[in-house]
Amino acid sequence: MAFSRQGLRMSAIAAKPGCHTQTARERIERFDTECLAGLGDRPGAGRKPRITEVERGKLITPARSTPPGRLTREESGDLAATDDSGPPRWTLDSLTAAARAQGIVIARGQVRRILRAEKVRRRHTRSWATSTDMVSS
Repeated sequence: MAFSRQGLRMSAIAAKPGCHTQTARERIERFDTECLAGLGDRPGAGRKPRITEVERGKLITPARSTPPGRLTREESGDLAATDDSGPPRWTLDSLTAAARAQGIVIARGQVRRILRAEKVRRRHTRSWATSTDMVSS
């Protein structure tokens, strides 16, 4: 603001803090109308998040856990699932359905973006070289 009163050109004023000339011009105008309060960033910039951090956690937690319908070997050697009606593996559709069952309004694409941002792997590699259902004779 002092540079403006000294008569410097807008390009020279913008070069001091290393910003664009339009940014410097807007900040000077805001300072003239709002004083020091006009120099800060204005609240509300950007899109507001649709879901809260707690809801994000409720979405990520099942994706990192074993699906309820996945078959696991019991101590007796039999295969059984925790919940026969649950999904055998987590897909975008099954995670979206699980989130909606918890009351979270979310779309499939948003689930994908959240999981990618949190680096949660949904696709597990499979080894086809060995199998547990082969009986040695």
